[in-house]
Amino acid sequence: QVQLVESGGGLVQAGGSLRLSCAASGSIFSINAMGWYRQAPGKQRELVAVIGSGGRLNYANSVKGRFTISRDNVKNTVYLQMNSLKPEDTAVYYCNVQSIKGYWGQGTQVTVSA
Repeated sequence: QVQLVESGGGLVQAGGSLRLSCAASGSIFSINAMGWYRQAPGKQRELVAVIGSGGRLNYANSVKGRFTISRDNVKNTVYLQMNSLKPEDTAVYYCNVQSIKGYWGQGTQVTVSA
């Protein structure tokens, strides 16, 4: 059984910052990519950022220069530092961990007010 526990969401004004964390625990081995996705009301879930096991990074164009993804392989934790937040960043953010199979977190709400 694998659990992903997310934290760090909340309400922030435009221009503010938040840091999301996602810790993986349980029977999980050889984690490959770790990433963050988001889903806004009425929209499909989309990739925000992903970091490979070797540190390779990939960001959505809409967050480049504002968001930074990082990981701690000892703690099996992935982070998303979000700066210069915009109202259009409002969504439920989900972490994703790829091992033998893929796992999803429960989601954390991020709301950015204008």
